Amino acid sequence: QVQLVESGGGSVRIGGSLKLSCVVSETYVNHYALDWYRQAAGSQRELVATITGAGTTDVAESVKDRFTISRDIAENAVYLQMNNLRPEDAAVYYCHIPTSWKYDELWGRGIRVTVAS
Repeated sequence: QVQLVESGGGSVRIGGSLKLSCVVSETYVNHYALDWYRQAAGSQRELVATITGAGTTDVAESVKDRFTISRDIAENAVYLQMNNLRPEDAAVYYCHIPTSWKYDELWGRGIRVTVAS
């Protein structure tokens, strides 16, 4: 069964940067889409960024010009580069595989990002 391994979270000051990684346990990122979601305390989970199997990317308006999603096909990994972090970016971030003809929907375990003043 495919697995997602997230890393790179932690605590950063306002204006700082973090890079999240999501490694897929099998060949995936050059064929299928992968998303990053986040969920802040007391809030619903929201879509942050998406990269398709073709490499097309999209990010939420709230993080545009600050967050970038990318991939490394050789590493079978997708990254979320987060710059100029704000307190409202603090959340648990989840790597997510959407349902496709080959895969059932799958969530990573989540990784916490804290933004401190």
